[in-house]
Formats: sequence, C-alpha cells, structure tokens
Amino acid sequence: MDRRRLLRLGGALGGLGVAAPFALQLAAAGAAAGQSAPDYKALVCIFLVGGNDAHNTVLATDADSWGRYFTERNSGDDPIALMPAGEAPVAPGQVSAITGRVSDAGSPEAWGGVLPITPATAQAVPEGTNATARAFALHPFMAPMQGLFQQGRLAVLANVGTLIEPTTKGQYQARSVAIPASLFSHNDQQSTWQALSIEGARTGWGGRFADLMASANGANSLFTAVSAAGNTVFLSGQSVVQYQLTNNALPAVAVSGVQGSSLFGSSLGPSRLRATITDTGLASSFAADYAAVTARSLSASSTINSAFGQGIVTAVPGASAFVNPLTGRTESNSLAQQLQTVARMVAASSGLGLSRQVFFVALGGWDTHNTQNAVQPVLLAKVAHALAYFDGALSNIGGLDRRAQVTTFTASDFGRSFTTNGDGTDHAWGAHHFIMGGAVRGGDIYGQYPTLGVDVNGFNNPDNVAGALIPTTSVDQYGATLGRWFGVSDSDIDVIFPRLRNFRTRYLGFV
Repeated sequence: MDRRRLLRLGGALGGLGVAAPFALQLAAAGAAAGQSAPDYKALVCIFLVGGNDAHNTVLATDADSWGRYFTERNSGDDPIALMPAGEAPVAPGQVSAITGRVSDAGSPEAWGGVLPITPATAQAVPEGTNATARAFALHPFMAPMQGLFQQGRLAVLANVGTLIEPTTKGQYQARSVAIPASLFSHNDQQSTWQALSIEGARTGWGGRFADLMASANGANSLFTAVSAAGNTVFLSGQSVVQYQLTNNALPAVAVSGVQGSSLFGSSLGPSRLRATITDTGLASSFAADYAAVTARSLSASSTINSAFGQGIVTAVPGASAFVNPLTGRTESNSLAQQLQTVARMVAASSGLGLSRQVFFVALGGWDTHNTQNAVQPVLLAKVAHALAYFDGALSNIGGLDRRAQVTTFTASDFGRSFTTNGDGTDHAWGAHHFIMGGAVRGGDIYGQYPTLGVDVNGFNNPDNVAGALIPTTSVDQYGATLGRWFGVSDSDIDVIFPRLRNFRTRYLGFV
C-alpha cells in the first residue's frame, strides 16, 4: 500500500475508534490480496431462515440409525417420520403397509421412500449398539440434489453449528467448557452463524472476506458484497458496504426523477434535481454525507443496470416453473429468482472488472414447530429446484462453464430437535449443510455424522442432549474452509475466525 492511500484510509477509518487498527489491517491486507487475485471466484451463502430440520433432510438409513429415527418420529398427532428407501408412494386414501395409516397428499406415506446417496468415503462410525457401516439418504423431494451429489458437485457437511471450543455431552452438562451465548434464540443464532457473535454484531465473516478482496475489483469495488435478500450482517465489513439488488430485470433501485428527459415539464429538471441531492459542499456534515451516499447510489445503479442490459447477462435463463409437490400447482420460488440475479451478476462480472464477490440469498419459513409435513417438504423441494437451476445456469455463461468459480453453501439459525412435539420440531443446535460447486469435492459427507436416538432404555447417545445435536464441527471451521478457497490467507483467517485455534482441524477438505 502506498503512503498516500495509507493516510487516506487512516483518516477514513478514524471514526471506528478501537476497531480502526483492525480495519486498517484488513484494508492493507486487502490491497495485497487484490493484486494477487486475477481470476474470478464467488461465494454464495444460502440462508435458511428459521432453522431447518436437518434430521429429515440428510438421513442415516443403516438399521440401527433408522430404527431409532423411525421409532421416535413415527408418533404424535401428525407423525413426521419419512418412509424407508425404496418404499413406493402410497396413493391418497390407501393404507400404508409401513404405518397402517391412511395416506393423504400431506403425509410422508404419499411421498415414497427417502433417496439413497452413497458417500465416496466409506464411513463406519460407531453407532451405538450393533454398530454397522453407515448408509445415507435425502428427503424424497430432493431428487435434483441427489443427482448433484452423485455427479460429484454437491457435498454434505454433517453436524455443524456454533461452537467456542470442542464440546462433549459431559462437558455441556457440566458447563465445564465455554458454550455459545443465547443458544436456541433465532436472532442471536442467526447473528452467530453470520457474524460469530450474538445480535448486535456489526460485521460478518462474508463482509470481512470482502474487506480483504475489494481492491481486486478496482473501480467497482462497491459490488464486492452483494445481497439479493435485503440487508444482512453476514455481508457487513469494516470498510466494505454491501450492495443490495432487487430480483428485477434491471436490479438496481434507481432514484426517481433524475434519469428521465423531463421533470415537472422542464428539460432542466432532472439535472437540477441531481445536482441538489448530490451536493456534498453543504454546511451540515450529515447532509454532506447523505449527498455522498446518494451520489454513490446513482452511479452504482447506472453501472449495474447498464451491465445487466448486456447480452451475456440477458442470456442467463430463468428457472423452470416450480411445482409444489404437495398440491401439484405451479408457484413462485423466490430462492431460484434470487439465484438468477446472482447468476446474472456472475455473467456481468468480467465486464465490470470483478475478481472476487460474496453473495447472500435467503429462504424463510423453516421454523416448523407445527404442521411440519405441510411446510418443510415444499421448502426442501424449492432448495433442490433452485440449486439444480443455479448449477445449470452457471454451466454456460457466455459459452463458458463458470461452476468451478462459484461455491454455494447453506446455513441456518440452528438444527431442530430429534424428538417430535406431535406435528413438528423445536429449536436445537447442530445440523447438516450442503456445499455445491465445480471446485467442491462432492459426492461425500464431511465431518462426523452423529449417533441418532434419545436416551431411553439404557441407550446413552453421546451426540444428543435434550433432543439437540451437539455440533462436532464449528461454523468457524466451515467458514475458514470456504475462505481459504476464496483466497484468504491463513493469517487473515486467524484474524477473522479467532476461535479457530481451539479446533484440531482448521480446514475440512470439502473444497
């Protein structure tokens, strides 16, 4: 970094107080990182807002695991246990030979069995009594992701969650190790996943990645951290400001009145209005700063909307129609729409001179305390539909396969309880997540898939406490692995993830 830029950054960051040295460190490192990042890479975070029930997403189907799973979840007013692999769908109105219940469109009996997946690495993890080699499957409505897994572009990370240090069941019960604050709280755990601290955190690890890489994007560094799902702490950096896009054909929100040829009947109106709202020479510091932000917004919206009008961008197709698997009706899939915006931004990246980008998209509705059979299957089907679409869209952008340059991963508030409350599940802790991309070492399960079952009849599950999985992999390890692929150095990863030193394995190997 040259002296002039160092002084300019120091002045700009002075208002951060004690955080200024950290921010300056990231900015300086970012200048160096940007100079060594001529290629393009993007990270895409898909946040499942509300806490997904991972137990009905990625399932263990070996005899021991399945027996305990089915015994616990095939109970209550509206049982949520899925049907075993290979089981044909039971037509509505017919009686299931597995459960003895009459099937309807909203019951697991009607959906058929879970979809087997075979990890590339044989896993023979001790699984309680009569341990056997593990077998695995996905929810019946996730067939597109079953295909991606088999093709080697999708991996599973098992039992990941917020941790301060490795934690066993005995340590958790004795409170002999540090436990993350406000477990089971939506707002706090969303923040801890995205920013490594409870609600009120100012910067997220996606934004910190962007701090380091923004200079690689030159004059268009404003587009380093991009959200298609509104404001998020995940993309908030020390110096980077996240840029929010709509999911329209021209996604930047323009300021009305300054871009037409006439305003209030005057041809001079648009230019005069623009001059007024972007005048930074005002006596009020607040007004001057507001004008600077407005000027930046006007410039950015013009740049983005112009780029999105280019042929390479408009050629990115939309997703096929999403069909609700429970009703058979066509409906919108907001996640696919957001990922279309991301794909179009990837298409625009070369024309904008971008080398590194971090994206955020989200899908809500996962807080399934009740009516889980009516909600979660549709949401999982939307995730599978959106990921398959995104994989296909990236496979041909301007005649190039861009999948190896984009790594997509899921995150959520927390997992949900192994126990059922009758027709749903409650807040829990560890959960399973997906990573997709051409650079992903797919077709495998990473981390340690947990033992399943509640403590009953002398069975003591080492991975479960009060119905919640104790994570065996931390969010810090998850994020660090993604950051290393993205180009973040080991030393900067230690700054962004200071708790990483508590864990024996820094990088998880899925990418």
